[in-house]
Amino acid sequence: MYGDHEESIYNIIPPKKMEVEKPPMHRSSHAGTIPPTASTFGQAGTSHPMMTNIAGDTQEKIVANKSGRTFGKHPGSYQPDPQGFLKKGDKNQKVAGLTEVKREQPHLLQPSTLKPKNKPGIPPKSDKPVMNLVSAKNFVVANAVETILAAPKKTSQASKDYLHKEDYGKVPKYLENIKQDIDAEYEYIRQLQQQEIDASENSSRMVTDDEKFQLITGLKAKWEAVNTDYQATTHLTKLDTIGKVRRKEKYEAELTQIEKDIEKLNRKHIYVDAQA
Repeated sequence: MYGDHEESIYNIIPPKKMEVEKPPMHRSSHAGTIPPTASTFGQAGTSHPMMTNIAGDTQEKIVANKSGRTFGKHPGSYQPDPQGFLKKGDKNQKVAGLTEVKREQPHLLQPSTLKPKNKPGIPPKSDKPVMNLVSAKNFVVANAVETILAAPKKTSQASKDYLHKEDYGKVPKYLENIKQDIDAEYEYIRQLQQQEIDASENSSRMVTDDEKFQLITGLKAKWEAVNTDYQATTHLTKLDTIGKVRRKEKYEAELTQIEKDIEKLNRKHIYVDAQA
């Protein structure tokens, strides 16, 4: 007896292969085209619930295939079929021929149902017009004579006598209304002008002599006060700051303005605004 790790002549003989018998392929008793019961595939993005064909009695696919609905089909799928090209007359509607109409619907070809002729028939060969007729009648003179001798046409209504109308020679009412409107506008404009004149007269009054004297006295007193302040700065010969320059200019401007006001008050007649 040899151990497990020792050589044996029996190891040279390959063992026999045991062939495993394949069981028969399972074939469902249901058709492969019928959708499965309670399927969860293909209903995403639809109005169906989480499962379709719960009862299992549907014989057709509930949700159609969605292949190519987002990015389209793969390139080359939309090329036309060379065997299914469009042929001449494929889209034309077939019209039944005259033989078929006579056989299937003969009543449509009765004379009463046909379109009537719009033009008269061709005259026969024997019907010839009258020719070589000559007339000595002067139609121009004849028409002139008939027009001269024709009786005047009778009118159905008698002519109106406009001289005996009720409003003959009278001014129309609409002109009177327009004249009244114009007069009212002129009166309104005149009133506005008179109001402006009255307002301008009432808004001004003449200054009395006592008032002028008081105003002049006050201005002279103010001039003296300003001049005193101005004389206090005249010893400054060097104006080295902006404040000194502006102060001197201010005094000079005030003195000039007071002198102008005093000159105006020395006039004979002075009017001032009464509303101020």
